[in-house]
Amino acid sequence: MYRRTTALALALAAASLSAAPASAEAAPTRERGAGDVCFYTQPGYTGASWCYRPPGYADVPAPLHDNAASFESNADVTVYAIDWVRPGQCLYRTIWTGDRSTNWEWRNKLDAVQSVRPTDCQAG
Repeated sequence: MYRRTTALALALAAASLSAAPASAEAAPTRERGAGDVCFYTQPGYTGASWCYRPPGYADVPAPLHDNAASFESNADVTVYAIDWVRPGQCLYRTIWTGDRSTNWEWRNKLDAVQSVRPTDCQAG
């Protein structure tokens, strides 16, 4: 009986450890809502997603870093997408209230988002 219980416990532990890396790589998701700007890995608002809610600054999670093929803004303020070109140099793209794109031209640039226009970045 003890051997069977130990074997079962080991099997369950191994299964939970092997499942951990897959969930760690998935993009964080939450329900999209009013006030959010949501980014998606695929055109047409599909694929993995992440939503930013102003105010403040947020780094984009790894699955969407330089990989945001579409976006939609339901925020009631203008926000700014940021591309860190190299240390000390960045570009920004304005995302207006109600702005959206099913096939975003910035798909390979998104690194961060913030609610205040970056004064140390150039428009891009």
